[in-house]
Amino acid sequence: MISPKFDPDIHLVFAILNGRVSSAINKRMASNFKNGNIDITPEQWTVLLFLWEHDGVTQISLCKDTFRDKPSMTRLINQLEKKGLVIRVASKNDKRANHIFLTDKGRVLEPKVREVTRQTLLEGLDGLDNDVMELAQETLRVIFKNLT
Repeated sequence: MISPKFDPDIHLVFAILNGRVSSAINKRMASNFKNGNIDITPEQWTVLLFLWEHDGVTQISLCKDTFRDKPSMTRLINQLEKKGLVIRVASKNDKRANHIFLTDKGRVLEPKVREVTRQTLLEGLDGLDNDVMELAQETLRVIFKNLT
């Protein structure tokens, strides 16, 4: 339980709430993708990451699991299809639903993208030791769980 005397850093809370931290990460990740000759955006990466772990999910499931609305997800999938990284397949059970599958090109991209994202995170975490990071990760897990 947090003590009533705890005084949160309002500037840090503001930076988190208005997305400045995630914007900084996304900006660096986009730059690192470009430098690595990887033609995807951080938004597209979130979809690919989920598909690398759960290939063939429905478009609705992708929306829910990546916290995106339907129009945004449709746009992202359209972009990934144009790049030849995913394909849509109509559901056999529900013609209104599409399943999203990785193409061979999308699967082959995974190791290179994972390394660039790993390096990007390490850049952001530079100067922090393992104990601090373990505590931070657990703290963020609890906050996320409390709010979802």
